[in-house]
Amino acid sequence: MTPAILRYSAFTPDPEGGNPAGVVLDARGLDAAAMQRIAADLGYSETAFLLPRADGELDVRYFSPLAEVSFCGHATIAAMVAQARDQGPGAFVLHAQAGRVPVTVDAGFTATLTSVPPRTAPIDAADLGALLATLGWRHDELDPQLPPGLAYAGAWHPVIAAATRARLADLHYDFDALAALMKARGWTTVNLVWREDAQTLHARNPFPPGGVVEDPATGAAAAALGAYLAAHDALPATRAFVIHQGHDLGRPSLLNVAVPVDVSDGVRVSGTAVEIGAG
Repeated sequence: MTPAILRYSAFTPDPEGGNPAGVVLDARGLDAAAMQRIAADLGYSETAFLLPRADGELDVRYFSPLAEVSFCGHATIAAMVAQARDQGPGAFVLHAQAGRVPVTVDAGFTATLTSVPPRTAPIDAADLGALLATLGWRHDELDPQLPPGLAYAGAWHPVIAAATRARLADLHYDFDALAALMKARGWTTVNLVWREDAQTLHARNPFPPGGVVEDPATGAAAAALGAYLAAHDALPATRAFVIHQGHDLGRPSLLNVAVPVDVSDGVRVSGTAVEIGAG
């Protein structure tokens, strides 16, 4: 039997905004090959497959059109808003390939995920050079206050901060070269950002390993960015900030990020989601 496949857009109240994701609320009986086929047929950057457990918690698997990934934030937000609309708001626990991810959904159907314990690392100089070359960016176009690095909150992402909004807006990259580099290094998306002020960042996320030119909203990268900013002592006093993403694609998205004092407790990423095609 073909399972019910829902279509939600995450980090937006508007079906024309945000990042679309496929959602299967009960994927029991589907093997990995079937999940991959469904994700490829949908063509969204990610599809989340929930597998109910005897303990009331949920296993989850995420597939891009080309491959399975360890964690996906926007598909988590989409799936848990869909789950809450089906079963009622509350607290849920997901078990992803990356680890345990608690999610709460409030009465207004805003979902908040708490990432696995995040990590940061320096980026190898040769890898940075190759990455900038595929993007067509120069070192002198980067923000000197936010040096390039790697960050993880369920998936690894290079974090590259542009010095200007214009540099971020002008994104034309070598798809095949970047896909090959990212696959070799195990990077999920490249988190390109511009910091408007301490509380406001703008982001773009190329995702060629998944067969997607660019993600309009990337929850996993948002959580990783929270860990990166904490490691560079670049958080505002509130330890919370917003990310605007998807505007350059015509699919505006808003992601809210909160970083605890003990970062190992996990970075929180919040947003709403809306069913695509729902009246």
